[in-house]
This record gives sequence, structure tokens and C-alpha cells, in this order.
Amino acid sequence: MPEVADRAGAGAAAQMILELLPEPVILVQGGEGEAPEIAYGNQAAREVFRLELAGAPLGAALRRPEVLEAIEEALATATSAEVAFETIGVQPRFWRAFARPLEPGPTGANQLVVVLRDETDARRTERMRADFLANASHELRTPLASLAGFVETLRTHAKDDPEAREKFLGIMAQQATRMARLVDDLLSLSRIELNEHIAPSGKVDLARTIQDVTDAIRPLTEERRVSVVTQADDGVRSVTGDRDQLVQVIQNLVDNAVKYTPAGGRIRVRLDAAASLDAARAPSRTGVGLSLLSPDSAHEAPGYVVLRVIDEGPGIARQHLPRLSERFYRVEGQRSGGTGLGLAIVKHVVNRHRGGLMVESAEGEGSTFSVYLPVAAA
Repeated sequence: MPEVADRAGAGAAAQMILELLPEPVILVQGGEGEAPEIAYGNQAAREVFRLELAGAPLGAALRRPEVLEAIEEALATATSAEVAFETIGVQPRFWRAFARPLEPGPTGANQLVVVLRDETDARRTERMRADFLANASHELRTPLASLAGFVETLRTHAKDDPEAREKFLGIMAQQATRMARLVDDLLSLSRIELNEHIAPSGKVDLARTIQDVTDAIRPLTEERRVSVVTQADDGVRSVTGDRDQLVQVIQNLVDNAVKYTPAGGRIRVRLDAAASLDAARAPSRTGVGLSLLSPDSAHEAPGYVVLRVIDEGPGIARQHLPRLSERFYRVEGQRSGGTGLGLAIVKHVVNRHRGGLMVESAEGEGSTFSVYLPVAAA
């Protein structure tokens, strides 16, 4: 009897240890001719799969065919297996599954313990490095060639022409500034993408953040003779977020509006409360609108705050709307002198915040960019 009690105590301790492990662990069992099912899943596994695992079929948690095949074969042959896979969704994640056989259970069914390792950070770091090198080399080629050409000109016939020298030096300074902005934006985008799968946990007052941004860009708006009007509903609450990244979102949207609004025009920045995801997605005006990013409806928040930036610019033709958040995409005929990364940064920040991004625009009618974010817990 003491031996039985010792084994029972050891089993309870082992289960307690499994519950505390940070990596998902599941116990899979199945007899000959039977579909594998999950006998146990620790707390980390239950949080990842968002279901009660005990007694669930294996396919309810692991839906990737290559993973199911590898685990089923390992279960049938009582051998080890290892397989890498990606979960597809608003927040893609990369995993590696390790399956190891155990002694048959009390009913004689084969058993496997499957440990999942999250390799998302490592994959994102490698992808960030590759993307940064590819994008930087492509986008820096033109300004570098321009600088090299002007340097060669200044070393030859233009070196004794003060007027030409000043002109070329001014252009070179502009190209150098553009390259610096481009590198800054690429680094910013890479940092955001690296942690995109980790939701922020802070609390941000968007109304105060908007005020800080509009105060910071006042010299630019005064120079372009453009006014910025802000308005917030009484029911607007704080949102869950990273304040520095949300400053980037607001600044990029307002900067774009300032660039395209003619002198004497007005930009409106509005905050609206929305009780549901459908209400947050609702268009603010009649015309052409498109969702550039939508959160997973399975994780709908109890409420949203909608940020709208409305300009009086030339508007955007319908065919350009789907590509606005692509890296380096610029609408033909509307060269703003930017890096082409502003809306890409906005999209990735909003995705990290589990929010959405919409655009409503038509030629000659200005544009409205809307970002909606989950409200913070009371």
C-alpha cells in the first residue's frame, strides 16, 4: 500500500509540474484502427488551442495534415517523430512538434507525449534580416546612384562653377536625407514585425496621444497652411496598446493627410466609440471603402475605439485602394516624397494591437483612414 501511495503522489507531482511548464504538452493515445485522441493537455496547450483537450480528437487541436500524419505514424509504430509547421491566421506562428512514445496505457492503447516549441521569434528574426537586406538594397540603389553621379560631376567640370556646385550639393543633401528616412522606417518596420505576435498590455489614452502628435507637427501644418481639428466622443475609453507605436500610427496618418491636403484645407481627427466589431467596421460615409486589415472575429473585444483621419486631398482611385498598405507602394501621380512605408508600419502596428484598418476614398473627394482598437479593461 505505501508503494501505491508513493506512485499516486509522484503522479500528482508530475502533473503539477506539467501544468507549470511554459511549452504546450499533450498526451495522445490510440489503439489499432482507432482515431487518435488527446488524453491530456497542460495549461499552456489549453491556452494555445483554446479548447478543453481531454477527450478531444487530435484533429481538433492540430489541423495541419503533415502534423497529423507524422503523429499518427509515430503512434502506430511506437517511434519518435519531429515536424515543423505554421498556424495560419491573423497572427501566423511557427511551431516544431516533438513526439516521443510511452509505455502502452492501462487499456493497451499506444501513447505519445507531444511537446510543441514556439519558433516564431527565431523565424521572424531571420525573415526580418532577409527582408531588411532585400528592401534596403533595392530602395537605396537609386539615391546612391544619384549621389555617385553628382559626386563625379562635382569632381570634374562643375567644381569651378559655384552656381552648379550649390545646386548639386542641395540635391545630394536631399538624397542623403531620403536615405536616412528610409533606413529609419525599415528598421522601425522590422522591429514591429519581430514582436507582432505579442499583443501589447499597456493602457493608452488616445485623445491625449492625438493632442501630443498634433502639437508636435504644428510647425509643419503652419508651414503648409493646413488646420487640424480634433474631436472625441464622450464615451471613448482608453485602449490596450503600446503608446510609442500608437504615436507612430497617428503621426503617419496625419502626416499623409497634411501632405495631400491643399493650402487652406482642413484635416479632421475623430475618436468614436463602437460597441462591437461590426459597429467599428461600419463605413463613415457613402462612397468607396475597403478593409485593409481585419482582426480575427473569434477574439472579438467587448468594445472598440475608432480613430478616423479625414483629409481634403485629391482622393485615391478605386484600383489603388487594395495595395495602399504594401511596402513602397505609391499611387501614380501622387508622389509625396515619403519612403512608401508609412501605411505598412500602420498596418503592422494595428495588427499587433489586434485591431483593424480601413480606407474610404474616391477621386476628388478626399480620403478617410480609420483604425479601430480594442478598449482596455476597466
